[in-house]
Amino acid sequence: MSEPQLTTPAPAPAPPARDPFWGYQDLALFAALAVPNLLVAFTVVRGVYLVAGYESESKAAPLLASQFLGYGLWFLSLYVLLKLRYNRPFWSSLGWVRPRVGLWTSLMGGPALAVLVASLGVVLKTPEINMPIKDLLSDRFSILLVGVFATTLGPLCEELAFRGFLLPLLARSVGPIAGVLIAALPFAILHGPQYSWSWRHVLLITMAGVAFGTVRLWTRSTLAAALMHAGYNFAFFAAYVFQGKDLPTRW
Repeated sequence: MSEPQLTTPAPAPAPPARDPFWGYQDLALFAALAVPNLLVAFTVVRGVYLVAGYESESKAAPLLASQFLGYGLWFLSLYVLLKLRYNRPFWSSLGWVRPRVGLWTSLMGGPALAVLVASLGVVLKTPEINMPIKDLLSDRFSILLVGVFATTLGPLCEELAFRGFLLPLLARSVGPIAGVLIAALPFAILHGPQYSWSWRHVLLITMAGVAFGTVRLWTRSTLAAALMHAGYNFAFFAAYVFQGKDLPTRW
């Protein structure tokens, strides 16, 4: 009489990987580091100016230098967080990949969105706001600096933060539609002081944020959202340069 064969049970399937792999603790830490990094950057830039004994004629130069350094330190802390805690790469984890619709299509979506937002602004009769940024546009060099920042570093950092890091977490928790809407709110609030908290302007910025978030999820690419954002900012800045009027209040 043969002995019964003992069979080992099949191993349980591994749980699916969490997407995104970070959580709200990481989000809280990243948000908490924003102000300290910007303060450190401002102090460093101001200190360099004082030590060098140099007083810039351009109001925009020291401010944008501080923002550039501050953003660099802030995203360096996120790089360290993703690397040390999860051993994951920075760029691809935040969706910085080539969009399936192509780079040119993503970029040209920005001016199209700008035309739509400007048209809605006319319908809403958005008031003219004496924005603080206008004080920076006192000379051609400052205008050039603001234009470069608004079409490069600004969209890059804002899209990495809001659509690369925040949006995937919200989409996992509350779904893509609610996630896109919720992620657009802090984006609009960040720009609110520039427009004296005019509800019409904040609404238009929220709509732009919704558009960037929709593109981010549709293309699965934060790069696509950043290119669209850059094209959007460029359209309004070009209107300012070519018309020679006050900077349109849609950034």
